[in-house]
Amino acid sequence: MKKLFLSLFVVVCLAGETSTRAITATPSAAPTGSQLTNISTRAFVQTGDNVIIGGFIVQGTGPKKLIVRAIGPELIPYGVPNVLADPTLELHDGTGALIASNDNWQHTIIGGIITADQVAEIQNSGHAPTLPTESAIIADLPPGNYTAIVRGVNNTLGVALVEAYDLSPSIPSPSILGNISTRGFVQIGDDVMIGGFIVQGIGPKRVIVRALGPELIPYGIPNALPDPTLELHDGTGALIASNDDWQQTIIGGIITADQVAAIQNSGHAPKVATESAIIGNLPPGNYTAIVRGKNIIVGVALVEVYDLGAGAF
Repeated sequence: MKKLFLSLFVVVCLAGETSTRAITATPSAAPTGSQLTNISTRAFVQTGDNVIIGGFIVQGTGPKKLIVRAIGPELIPYGVPNVLADPTLELHDGTGALIASNDNWQHTIIGGIITADQVAEIQNSGHAPTLPTESAIIADLPPGNYTAIVRGVNNTLGVALVEAYDLSPSIPSPSILGNISTRGFVQIGDDVMIGGFIVQGIGPKRVIVRALGPELIPYGIPNALPDPTLELHDGTGALIASNDDWQQTIIGGIITADQVAAIQNSGHAPKVATESAIIGNLPPGNYTAIVRGKNIIVGVALVEVYDLGAGAF
């Protein structure tokens, strides 16, 4: 079980999306305490609608400098089986327009927002992929919704990681990463969906974490996961919260009281009773959210983290 956490020193996302559904939120001013940074999700990349689709919202008043990566072979030393040998990466804006792409980070693809070679800048960022077949894009993104799509070259399959690192995470900051999520195909064993995030700053960050399946059906998503379960782990791998069906709170770890009313009042209650949600006040550190299908069922699901601001329950 330990290897599930090794690649998740970062967070999840989905805000704008291209060919399927879009998740939107009302941008707000950046906070002055803690914030979500360095976001990622690991999942099994297939073809068609079952690729990894990660998104994020840049919230605030100014651009946010990010590096977005698609990682496959780099997972092998962590014992992850069936990794995606050659991931490709696309970055889309909130309209669905392709604004940047990459296949093999040491070969920049000029076009859209990429107007010059990025290899040296990626190397100097401290987040260069370790293998040349992996992909990366650096971008200065104005406030708005963005989507990163990870596929396999020549429609190959395998486990991959989509990531967005904040290269300008100073607090206070004119803009932040907020309301982040990823859609992927949830299988079993090592091929469940694993999202991670970092709370960075000087105080706790109030978040809601959600695992959605049936809610995707009206958007034409095939094979939606009918009953997703959700676990939240801290940076040591310890289970600190869990949920199966958001209208039934599971007391334990950081959850000490019924959360149904708080979830409803958050404005982010799931629409279907079989979906899962957890609210937490999380101190700075690394966190991992794991989405599985109840009774070992497989299907497409969405894992999300919404920034609810700092403060006590």
